[in-house]
Amino acid sequence: MPYPQFDRSSLRMKPLAARENRKSIERDHVSPTQSPGPLSAAATDTINETVERVAEARKNARPVMLAFGAHTIKNGLAPVLIELIEEGWVTHMATNGAGIIHDWEFAYQGESSEDVRANIERGEFGNWRETGHTINLALNIGAYEGLGYGEAVGALIERETLIIPSEGELRRSINRDVEQNASQAAAAADLLSIIQTFQLEPGRLELPHRWKSLSAQAAAFRLGVPFTGHPMFGQDIIYQHPMNHGGLLGRAALRDFLTFAEGVSRIDGGIYLSVGSAVMSPMIFEKSFAMAQNLATGRGRPIERHYMLVVDLARSDWDWGRGEPPQDHPAYYLRYNKTFSRMGGTMRYLRADNRDFLLALYQALQRQGPSPG
Repeated sequence: MPYPQFDRSSLRMKPLAARENRKSIERDHVSPTQSPGPLSAAATDTINETVERVAEARKNARPVMLAFGAHTIKNGLAPVLIELIEEGWVTHMATNGAGIIHDWEFAYQGESSEDVRANIERGEFGNWRETGHTINLALNIGAYEGLGYGEAVGALIERETLIIPSEGELRRSINRDVEQNASQAAAAADLLSIIQTFQLEPGRLELPHRWKSLSAQAAAFRLGVPFTGHPMFGQDIIYQHPMNHGGLLGRAALRDFLTFAEGVSRIDGGIYLSVGSAVMSPMIFEKSFAMAQNLATGRGRPIERHYMLVVDLARSDWDWGRGEPPQDHPAYYLRYNKTFSRMGGTMRYLRADNRDFLLALYQALQRQGPSPG
């Protein structure tokens, strides 16, 4: 017998323009030329080592993957991320569901980051019409078109347009694909249900994004650099909107996970930079690396020469170069460090603010000259 389900259709959604935000992309964005805050001598040494390894990886056409949490976007670091991919130093960016949302809200309205405590008390937190409707619609259409999670939102921001297929087109897709491509037929059926439920008119939907030049997702889409989104069901505010559809979002998110895993499969001699995101980044890397190592060892060429730098604000007095601490040591419970320390290769931990680290990294890379990759 099915359990009762919460009915999202009764939720009161307010216009996004009515929300007070704590962050403005015009006011709070970080210029790539801004000086980083002071870093310790040990931190500087670690960054210098990382720069040398990144330059070597790009010289050898190996991937440099950068995963980050939502605070990297909230802290206005998109311009720095854009420079890193435009100049060819970073070949893949990955974030969680909240990172996707903040980047879109900045691009769409120039502001993001609501007051959670106050809005929870008023029953308003997360119940914002444009965020829920637009991002879910972009993901739903993107899944039907075969796009990934971050790719679908990046395409929306860069193009400032969504093309809503007609019911007739979707029915033809269902009938045509059901025998040869049942997965595509299912995606068409799911999108058809969304279009019918919300009575969406087919055709071109124009959605201006005034601040798209400060969107990391849009830049990645424009440059053809993978920007993968790695959400968890129920973890982000777009799951509160009734247009949220698990089947369609699952397709887009799975595509991004497999794109991420493909990048990890080439990580031998490459770089993985994990900035914040203490849950998402180590977990998707661990599973991707397990699959990649499975194939690599089967070919007799295990992945051994990868370099991982983990950056966060938590204090750790354990030398992670020694491997995993014993269970009675507090550092054992820094889960992200523990996970990465188990992945072989070389792992470093750097305690720093993400703004200081990314600025110092970018400016040090720039002093190296053009990326050889």
